Amino acid sequence: MYKTIVLAYDGSEAGQQALLQSQELAQWSHAALWLIAVMPSPVNLAGYDGSIYIPEIAERDKQRFQSILDDGLKRMAEAGLQAQGELLMGESVHEIAEFARKTQAELIVVGHKHLDSWAARWWRGSVSGALIEHAPCSVLCVIKG
Repeated sequence: MYKTIVLAYDGSEAGQQALLQSQELAQWSHAALWLIAVMPSPVNLAGYDGSIYIPEIAERDKQRFQSILDDGLKRMAEAGLQAQGELLMGESVHEIAEFARKTQAELIVVGHKHLDSWAARWWRGSVSGALIEHAPCSVLCVIKG
């Protein structure tokens, strides 16, 4: 069945639901399990909105994303599963798809929360929806209503 499963983990309620389902899938299929957290790239130059790169903020963000990843790995260990983790930096869909290619994953698991309004869906977009279009393998979207 699955030999390698990649879970894109963000610590959200939907992400925690995806973590639980990943545990079950990994136990059932005896798959290698990777947890990844994707941190947006920091802005390096003054942008059109006047933003600038501030090393202290970038380091704080990195620590926050690493903490989310560490929490997911701890939960996996508590469930008796060995999982590897990696903190990635960049655009979420691209980084998740590239990591799945690199590890030759057969399944990507991602949490998804339904957005209430069409405006919210349009404004925020959907990582899970875009990932389906770019992934090199199957994608399981775990729905948190």
